[in-house]
Amino acid sequence: KMAGSSAPWVGSAYLFLQSTCKTIVLPSLYESSQKKPSVFKALKLAFADSTGSVNGVDMLKVHCSHPHLIVQLKFCKQENCRRFLQSYREGALQESLQNHLQLSLAMTTVPLEMELKAGNEHLDSMLKDEDRCLECIYREKPDRLQDAEITELEECFRSLIVHQSINNNMAVKDCASLNSPPLPCPQGSSLSPQVTFIFQGQEFANRMLTPDDHQKFAKLVSKKWKQVGRSLQKNCRALRDPVIDNLALEYDREGLYEQAYQLLLRFIQSEGKKATIARLIAALEENGLISLAEELLGLHSNEDCS
Repeated sequence: KMAGSSAPWVGSAYLFLQSTCKTIVLPSLYESSQKKPSVFKALKLAFADSTGSVNGVDMLKVHCSHPHLIVQLKFCKQENCRRFLQSYREGALQESLQNHLQLSLAMTTVPLEMELKAGNEHLDSMLKDEDRCLECIYREKPDRLQDAEITELEECFRSLIVHQSINNNMAVKDCASLNSPPLPCPQGSSLSPQVTFIFQGQEFANRMLTPDDHQKFAKLVSKKWKQVGRSLQKNCRALRDPVIDNLALEYDREGLYEQAYQLLLRFIQSEGKKATIARLIAALEENGLISLAEELLGLHSNEDCS
């Protein structure tokens, strides 16, 4: 039982977040390298409000599963988890997160819907039975360590807090300093993801490639997928010769869509967070695929949120 065990109390849960405003798409905001630190900061501060401590609950990973932003949470003390549940049940967490998102993202309002799960259990249906909720969370042991990306954002957040304590009057403005985290990039500055990039004279927020980008690329690039691959291979070891020719042979029967899909899959898997829209757009521009670049940037769609 929880109380009788001498081992430390550790449990895990998933918090599902969705904005009820159609123009605010939380996963898209988090996927934007420009907005991600602001969303992370809002989450961190709201969780601190709910538990009474910046370290009351740990974020292990943030999943983007449109239209939901899903946060995997780890609790290391029963009392912190209990405080979190009380705050969630009373609506205080929701209100706090809405306020912090509004401030961090400089928006008028960010209305939210929330859902809490532990394993297969939907905790919203049993919130009045706090001990049962605690038991469900305790049963779900965290299945991962903190993501490298979250660790990086945590470091940023800590340095920001220190800076704010030195210079309180810059507290709100300082969220902008998170846009380009002051962290060393061992791979060299040529590959460090820029916050924005220019295409056709317009400025766009850089972001990681999404499944939607992946599918559009595979569908529309057609026979030029090899040329795009050779543009990407200049700073992507996983696409060096003879990988591209091998993909052509291996997926010859499946056709152009699958060949292009597998090419970009290799790029995304090997580059991780550095597999950005800016790098793909540059490769498309280099090969004259301007229409496809415009499609990926939403310039052909009607007023879509990005």
